[in-house]
Amino acid sequence: MSSPVSCSLSSSCQLQGQFDLNGMFKAGDVVLGGLFEVHYYSVLPSMSFASKPQQPSCKGFDILGFKQSQTMAFAIEEINRNSNLLPNVTLGYSLYDNCATLGVAFRAVLSLVSGRQEKVDQQCLGSPHVLAIVGDSISTHCIAISSVLGLYKVPMVSYFATCSCLSDQQRFPSFFRTIPSDAFQVRAMLQILKRFGWTWVGLLVSDDDYGLYAARSFHSDLAQSGGGCLAYSEVLPWGNDPTEFRRIVNVMKKSTAHVVIVFAHRNHILHLMEEVIKQNVTGLQWMASEAWTLSAILQTPHLMPYLGGTLGIAIRRGEIPGLREFLLRMRPEKDPDHSYGNSIVRQFWEDTFQCRFAPPSSDWVDAGGRLCTGQEDLRNVELSIFDVSDLRPDYNVYKAVYALAHALEDMLQCVPGRGPFSGHSCASLQRVEPWQLLYYLERVNFTTAFGDQVSFDENGDALPIYDVMNWLWLPDGSTKVQNVGVVRESASTGGELTLDEDRIFWNFESKKPPQSVCSESCPPGTRMARRKGKPVCCFDCILCSEGKISNQTDAMECTSCPEDFWSNPQRDHCVPKSMEFLSYHEPLGISLTTASLLGTLICSIVLGIFMYHRTTPMVRANNSELSFLLLLSLKLCFLCSLLFIGRPRLWTCQLRHAAFGISFVLCVSCILVKTMVVLAVFKASKPGGGASLKWFGAVQQRGTVLALTSIQAMICTAWLVSSSPVPYKNTQYHTDKIVYECAVGSKVGFAVLLGYIGLLAILSFLLAFLARNLPDNFNEAKLITFSMLIFCAVWVAFIPAYVNSPGNYADAVEVFAILASSFGLLVALFGPKCYIILLRPERNTKKAVMGRGTTKI
Repeated sequence: MSSPVSCSLSSSCQLQGQFDLNGMFKAGDVVLGGLFEVHYYSVLPSMSFASKPQQPSCKGFDILGFKQSQTMAFAIEEINRNSNLLPNVTLGYSLYDNCATLGVAFRAVLSLVSGRQEKVDQQCLGSPHVLAIVGDSISTHCIAISSVLGLYKVPMVSYFATCSCLSDQQRFPSFFRTIPSDAFQVRAMLQILKRFGWTWVGLLVSDDDYGLYAARSFHSDLAQSGGGCLAYSEVLPWGNDPTEFRRIVNVMKKSTAHVVIVFAHRNHILHLMEEVIKQNVTGLQWMASEAWTLSAILQTPHLMPYLGGTLGIAIRRGEIPGLREFLLRMRPEKDPDHSYGNSIVRQFWEDTFQCRFAPPSSDWVDAGGRLCTGQEDLRNVELSIFDVSDLRPDYNVYKAVYALAHALEDMLQCVPGRGPFSGHSCASLQRVEPWQLLYYLERVNFTTAFGDQVSFDENGDALPIYDVMNWLWLPDGSTKVQNVGVVRESASTGGELTLDEDRIFWNFESKKPPQSVCSESCPPGTRMARRKGKPVCCFDCILCSEGKISNQTDAMECTSCPEDFWSNPQRDHCVPKSMEFLSYHEPLGISLTTASLLGTLICSIVLGIFMYHRTTPMVRANNSELSFLLLLSLKLCFLCSLLFIGRPRLWTCQLRHAAFGISFVLCVSCILVKTMVVLAVFKASKPGGGASLKWFGAVQQRGTVLALTSIQAMICTAWLVSSSPVPYKNTQYHTDKIVYECAVGSKVGFAVLLGYIGLLAILSFLLAFLARNLPDNFNEAKLITFSMLIFCAVWVAFIPAYVNSPGNYADAVEVFAILASSFGLLVALFGPKCYIILLRPERNTKKAVMGRGTTKI
């Protein structure tokens, strides 16, 4: 890695030239190098190569970078005074200014590792000029420099380079840092976004490794976490490019995102804010990376209306006792050796007191500038360098120096024969190699006086911890950056964010956190439906369909309710489905119940009338015993309909059809027997037909009715035993209701029951139809024919109506059929007789009944 060095076998090594670098030096047994941004930028000379190129010149004194370099000097002096740490070793330092330029930084590194001696005796052997380097502060510089230093295993400990790419130990095996990587910073940002529910944000990054790698990590982690989306992602150009900055601000202005995350340097922010002010873009919540969170140059009255309330990630604050006194004791004469370049202490002095050391330039003299004496009192000036209450990058520098010191201490504590190197050997202070120190640096573990633990993981990264800062804009126009939280990460607990939200200043009229979402959260009862061609955070809220619910915010899918449940109107929870059955409390049930009881009452009245007039010819002539039995069966038919009304239960389901079937068979059997008796009487009235009546005596009539009814009873018994009707929750008719009905069980049994009733009814109808033209004295056959015609018509119409009626309407149809047929039989068979008994008693005589009168019934 030779700097401009030439070496021959017969002569000593000699430098081909010197780099004009700003530095600060102190001799020691072991020298540590340092790279710091003491100037903001450098001016590069023209490269015509017509003459020897001039050295770059550094401009814009960076007092914070200078403070960091002095922190390293202080740490080394403190270690040299510490009798418990490296007691017999004096540390020295060689610090250089990188001028925020990679070319200058590389010149400084070559000078550090090669040394600045003009000649080296004989062969180029011996320990390197510096054993390790603290720096650089810029990720791009570290990437380039570590790629070279890694080849020679020279340790480099950065205090400010955060690019996650530097965690790759394959590419950068000798790189370490005391600041967390951007990977953790990105995760810290995501935790803050999650805390405030910001799912729609914009991302701005600088056009360098720092910004581009941060953007890559942000995209990756955001996608993995599923916690938000990027409304836009823009790269801020280097330098002042008004056209590009105008385009970027236009994107920000048009976007609906109210949160802007910026991974960039303060120079980028300054150029960006110029355009933001021009377009008056307000109402944004800024989130700053550690690169500009504490930048005082941005905390000015004309920028705070826009940047006030900024939340930023900052390096962990620390305390360094004695640093302020050390800074106040600085004097130019403390650094008398200027042979290697300009002293950065002298440049600080000239910048602070606006003077020049002798010999000054002619322009300075002509302008009337004064000369520096070196005796000016620093206590008479107010500079931010003397504020040690908020040490952050400086504290990282302090930890980096101590990490190297502790690694060196551990190396010197090695016992010969027990060492980690070849043959269990140990490193020698006189012949120490950088790679030997690297071995101990990987394993260093100590605690600072401030109480912070310092160690490195397998990637060379420090323990991840950040402070969360807030830019407070005070009523008097002044600004303050306050600590409002901390975010740390460990293998056991993962990411942990602690925020004091009550202290956060929000630069909005509401004084509350802004809302930054592409779409408002979907409330319970809805689901998210992504908008076509839009990020996942942009969606519409669709109401869950019936029978489905979502009981959480931003549900992706609606879940179906259990079988016996249904969604409520809000679709946010399931409720039991309403039970639907033919109830006594609804109008239809009340009407059918009333009709049933009315029919029962009429049957009772008719039965009472017949009982009261049982000795009259009308009652006696029409087989009073069968009439009483028929009225009793009709009463049972009316009453059995009540079993179809009300909540189905096992016993009602089993009894309803059995009672219905037996009652109607009893009724139709009575009618059939009456019809057969009519035919037998007519036949007996003819000559030689008297023998037929002996088969239709009272005993035979009762036996026939009993036999026919017993057959139906056996059918019902077989049906109930084989496949009994049971209550059944039917969900086929309505999705939001349960139709509670009686499943017939065996459809064959139900069909046989109805078929048997139909068979008897048809037989009765046919016999009555055949007897319709008998003489008037036997005209009850006409009434039976008409009643059975009504009965058959009702039940023929019942079948299609029953099959096509849903739910409880099927029960209603069956009850209606029972009542209609029962009323038809009651009115057709007993209406005319009651009319004669009650209203035409003159016709209730034997003469009239026997047909000897002229009037027909």
